[in-house]
Amino acid sequence: MEIQTGLLLVVKSAHLGDSEPDLGATLMKSFLTMLWESGKLPAKIAFLASGVFLTTEGSPVVEVLEKYASCGTEIVSCSTCLEYYGRKEKLLIGQPTTMRDTVNALLTFEKVLYA
Repeated sequence: MEIQTGLLLVVKSAHLGDSEPDLGATLMKSFLTMLWESGKLPAKIAFLASGVFLTTEGSPVVEVLEKYASCGTEIVSCSTCLEYYGRKEKLLIGQPTTMRDTVNALLTFEKVLYA
């Protein structure tokens, strides 16, 4: 596995796309798994809005996120979002982050992917 030091992945939702929630959840799991299998891992994954459900209790992708973390990908979740959804105490992987840190990452990483 190779960490792409200039790559930031921003996950804005627990679902991928604008389809039905169950299809979107399946697509998100598939996307994160296929990205992992590519061997080219983002240096950081930032979870925002309902994306924080993927880093907290009940996440269908926590196992694949643990693989990213074990290879050195930094995983962060928006602390405001965690509080809004009542998930702060349910965080399973990564660290809470601030909007200041998120904006800094968006401005400094060479490439930003959105999911």
